[in-house]
Amino acid sequence: MPSVPSPDDQPSSRQPLVPADESEQLRETARQLREQVTELEVQGRTRARIALAEGVLVERYRLPNAEAAFSLLRQASQRANIKLHQLASAVARTPGPAPGTRVWLSGRVPHPIPDLALLGAGTLNAANQGEVLGAALQRVLTVTGTDMGNVQLVEDGVLRMAKHAGLSRQFTDYFAFVDGNTSCSRAAAASHQVTVKEVASSAGFDDDTRRVILSAGSRACHSIPLVDDENAVLGVISSHHARPLLGFTQAQLRALDATGRALGSWIKWHQRTILLDALEDLHQLALNAPR
Repeated sequence: MPSVPSPDDQPSSRQPLVPADESEQLRETARQLREQVTELEVQGRTRARIALAEGVLVERYRLPNAEAAFSLLRQASQRANIKLHQLASAVARTPGPAPGTRVWLSGRVPHPIPDLALLGAGTLNAANQGEVLGAALQRVLTVTGTDMGNVQLVEDGVLRMAKHAGLSRQFTDYFAFVDGNTSCSRAAAASHQVTVKEVASSAGFDDDTRRVILSAGSRACHSIPLVDDENAVLGVISSHHARPLLGFTQAQLRALDATGRALGSWIKWHQRTILLDALEDLHQLALNAPR
């Protein structure tokens, strides 16, 4: 008769189906795949906007190919110190110049530089987007008492990551574009500050979003809309905190609101001045480009 296995030979019901080292490897592989998918999505969105602008320029100025158009976009964006995708989006949405005209945006009215003293960073170069966004973010982090945060700007109807501090690559890639139900999107939609006192128990996040936020070391967050003088929301600044929040004082909330409004006014000025200057420069470059 066949031998009966002893109890020691029987598989234990408590024994893991996958060894611990293999389970950890699977989790790491899944994490890497998620990051790759996110990175591809970011590249896809950006590349689509640039490709559209390239097509517009090739047709408008009879350029030889998309590479020539890309070279002009890159040159104009570098001279204006703005992101290439911002200039590409502006090209796609701005009505083109009249045929044969040497000036694209005639009749422009100069707009005064907004007061940036509320950002508390001394003398700022108002034309330098990175410098101004960085100063505003640091102001918010100082008021809220943390070293983690980010700035997102409204572009083509979604929030796009523009500046960040103290956050992981996984976080910034995952939130490169935001149009879902997060504290930043709620602050933008409602045009008022939103506090998430405890990310782990908040109903405002789906499981993947919650996991990425917690993995970055954030247990709570606060989002401030960036509002211009016509109360249009042009972006959001968010602070992230290593511990759950009880809330902020009225003085802190007023300081954060003032910062959001100061930066919102600057964003509007930047769009009406620096970005349009870059479009005009691009027009001149294209008119003088070799055919």
